[in-house]
Amino acid sequence: MNIIVTGGAGFIGSALIRFINDHTDHHVLNLDKLTYAGNLDSVADAAKSDRYQFKQHDICDTGAIKAVFEEFMPDIIIHLAAESHVDRSIDGPGEFIKTNIVGTFVLLDVARDYWASLEDEKRNGFRFHYVSTDEVYGDLGHGDALFTENTAYDPSSPYSASKASSDHLVRAWHRTYGFPTLITNCSNNYGPYHFPEKLIPHMILNALDGKPLPVYGDGSQVRDWLYVEDHAKALYLVATKGKIGETYNIGGHNEKTNLEVVHAICELLEQYGPAKPEGVSDYKDLITYVKDRPGHDVRYAIDASKIQKELGWVPEETFESGMTKTIKWYLNNEDWWKRVLSGDYQLARLGSGR
Repeated sequence: MNIIVTGGAGFIGSALIRFINDHTDHHVLNLDKLTYAGNLDSVADAAKSDRYQFKQHDICDTGAIKAVFEEFMPDIIIHLAAESHVDRSIDGPGEFIKTNIVGTFVLLDVARDYWASLEDEKRNGFRFHYVSTDEVYGDLGHGDALFTENTAYDPSSPYSASKASSDHLVRAWHRTYGFPTLITNCSNNYGPYHFPEKLIPHMILNALDGKPLPVYGDGSQVRDWLYVEDHAKALYLVATKGKIGETYNIGGHNEKTNLEVVHAICELLEQYGPAKPEGVSDYKDLITYVKDRPGHDVRYAIDASKIQKELGWVPEETFESGMTKTIKWYLNNEDWWKRVLSGDYQLARLGSGR
């Protein structure tokens, strides 16, 4: 098949492309604007394959998106391209509205016209898979039941509101036009190639440099942590085997407070890390508490029983095994994250090409 992955130079998108390249014979087109979080270094091995293409376009550019569809003739679209950092959405929500809502509309509109033009067999096999987040559900109290696919939406930040808006658009395109859509809502991802502004890589790299480890509030906020390679397998499974019109929650079954996550990072660095920076006797001594972010959700926790029952997916990694792999990856791949920190990774913005 021909599969378009939007946002394929991002964290989750690149993991998905690596999975498809390594475990299938499908052709993949990576469609990415290459904003600050897009990094072609993350798909360097896949780019060596003749089954991989890259196009640098903004998903809001209707003409460019139409041209991609006409040239590549996709069978499946897996749409991950999004602005995704909550703090950035609080400081500047406009870009989140544009990319996450308008961009999704453009893709839906172009994809529907393309789908309508297909011959029956190809038309019947076409799928549009939208990758969303558990943050659309708002937050839970510490004793509340898990998020299910039927939980009412209650987004708290401009980021989660923009993702919720896109979820509604995707469902409307299915119900109004019969367009073949799927939605997945995932919990917090972690693992290799994660952009350093996110919690886990930020803490790892700060600790290695002897810098403070800033924890919002008292660190009691709970997240369900999902290893990114487990997520990639689930996305491919839903895109190829999921039931049209359905939503599937994807969670890691690993609820941890932010403080527990930071403690785990410190303990693993004590075990596997290099010599500590000068003046650091214990990585946990670097933990500092900072003012909480506005509207900070208390707890996210996903019930992923539907995808397990219907498609047979369960995460392979525990939090402990996934975090160990993550720590070791960052310790063994300094070139990747140093190019990000220096900004050199952005030199890969060369336009489009294979």
